[in-house]
Amino acid sequence: MSDLFNATPLKTEYSAKDIEVLEGLDPVRKRPGMYIGGIDERAYHHLVAEIIDNAMDEAVAGYATNIDVHLAENGYVTIKDNGRGIPVDPHPKFPDKSALEVITTTLHSGGKFGGNAYAVSGGLHGVGLSAVNALSAHMIIEVAKDKKLYRQEYRQGHPVTSLICLGPVSNRRGTSVCFLPDTEIFGETIHFKPATLFRMARTKAFLFRGVEIRWSCDPSLITDDDKTPAEQVLKFPNGVADYLDYLMKDRSTVTSKPFTGRVDFPDNQGAVEWAICWPDDYQDGFSYSYCNTVITPLGGTHETGLRAALTKSLKAFAEMSGNKKAADMTADDILATAGVMLSVFIRDPQFQGQTKEKLVTPSATRLVENAIKDPFDYFLSRDVKGANALMDFIVERIEDRKRKKKVLETARASATKKLRLPGKLADCSHKSIEGTELFLVEGDSAGGSAKQARNRDKQAILPLRGKILNVISASHDKIMANEEIHDMTEALGCGRRDKYNEAALRYEKIIIMTDADVDGAHIASLLMSFFYQEMPQLIENGHLFLALPPLYRLTQGGKSIYAADDEEKDRLIKTEFKNAKNVEVSRFKGLGEMPPYQLKETTMDPEKRTLLRVVIPSKMTEEEQEEAAYTSDIVTRLMGNKPEFRFQFIQEHAKFVENLDI
Repeated sequence: MSDLFNATPLKTEYSAKDIEVLEGLDPVRKRPGMYIGGIDERAYHHLVAEIIDNAMDEAVAGYATNIDVHLAENGYVTIKDNGRGIPVDPHPKFPDKSALEVITTTLHSGGKFGGNAYAVSGGLHGVGLSAVNALSAHMIIEVAKDKKLYRQEYRQGHPVTSLICLGPVSNRRGTSVCFLPDTEIFGETIHFKPATLFRMARTKAFLFRGVEIRWSCDPSLITDDDKTPAEQVLKFPNGVADYLDYLMKDRSTVTSKPFTGRVDFPDNQGAVEWAICWPDDYQDGFSYSYCNTVITPLGGTHETGLRAALTKSLKAFAEMSGNKKAADMTADDILATAGVMLSVFIRDPQFQGQTKEKLVTPSATRLVENAIKDPFDYFLSRDVKGANALMDFIVERIEDRKRKKKVLETARASATKKLRLPGKLADCSHKSIEGTELFLVEGDSAGGSAKQARNRDKQAILPLRGKILNVISASHDKIMANEEIHDMTEALGCGRRDKYNEAALRYEKIIIMTDADVDGAHIASLLMSFFYQEMPQLIENGHLFLALPPLYRLTQGGKSIYAADDEEKDRLIKTEFKNAKNVEVSRFKGLGEMPPYQLKETTMDPEKRTLLRVVIPSKMTEEEQEEAAYTSDIVTRLMGNKPEFRFQFIQEHAKFVENLDI
């Protein structure tokens, strides 16, 4: 049973005094991940995005034309706009506070709930500015409004000055936010990267053609290999079409011109802007979508509308031109290798989470589809030659998809039919090889945990009994007679040495998953030696991986973090737990001792795990060839049947050993 249920209770009583009530901005400092997605480098830079989004909302609403973004040498970031300025008059519900102080110190406060101040905005929850304030060591806000300049300072979310009127100003208006993230939240090692902030500012300028963003950065922060400019004015009159041109650079396309446009939605519901092309260089495509200038990396309903519009138009064009090969065309066939920029502006958008990674507004699908379909029909009919070239290009994608699917399904079906699979193999149920994984684990105990933690559709488990045979020092007959090697060969289905058949391989990834200790490393080295000698093509084709299970779990209160080794353990205690003395350190004795949910969370879940790919370079320089020859020699010497070579290696390298896991 999981140690979650076997753990000793902290106390037997549970009463009202155990209920903690977080007030003001305390929830943000207590659980920053709920508001900005974590405390890593990405979340750190997300603070700037929240403030720029507020300034962009003023621009989109038609009240601001300029936004200044400045990164100072001391780590402060300043974002200034020339919009209306945050209100500074007393708030009706809190007459002893200005509206500015209410907005900066109260969650879920702002001018974007009623729809009177902003028709379209990226900020929705009234959390962005207050969350940035809560997570900043210092924040200074200046508001130029009604020809007067106001200023207020905050530390860790709390005002340290009252709202001060600095006097009259005649040539300034808008809001300026200057802040420094708190090292108590993010640690001492994370700093703003000029390149990241510059890309963020440039993207915003691309997304709204009516704004000019003036970027500046202290020159001392730009390294020699960093091409980020110290100053640049960013303004793009053609919007996302300019963005597409920038991303495509000198790449050639199937059609002579990209498909671009902008359409206002009916009944003043917003607008959609797009720019799409189809590169003909067989390189990877790209797709970026935005809602109210906020990037939606997980897509959403606006992308669904775009895909539906393009698919319906192209299918109608294919039917009209008698192209029967395009009958079962899918949106992926059309867009998998395309370059896509999609930007929508809509009222009251619904996102998944505060970080707004996916748009889920149902009406966006219909609005975008209806807006784009007619312009795309016209795009195809206006240039029939280009449309036919695009259709031929897509048909090629369709045939390639069908060909790959047939090869994968045939290979897996024939392998399953012909092979008598090992009894210990817990196979996956997926019909094709695509996305499938075979985990090689040590022992039945680890195999049992892995079977409970796996995704049964795409993850198979093969437990191995202890340390497999060292194939480097074994005879061919001994290798053929070994049960563990026989089971692996049968499970993989691709054969060995000169009989290796890539098309017969039953899994896309083969993952060696052993304990994070010396014995586990030895077993992993034996398995890698097996593949290196018996199936080198499997490594060369990128199928072999090493899992990285943690060695420690660090716990304090409700916070748990995993550490891969002693060095990471010491670093996490110092940084994440601030050298607290009451951190509980649990060392995993083996994968079999790890509860299935922890094994899944740390080692098997593709979304959270880390894998190391084992590689043998296929095209090598002279230097790499020498290194490969050296590697081959080392494998033979250390894994071969002459112990004197191993003894010599130990004597030569013993002086470099600093820590022994005994």
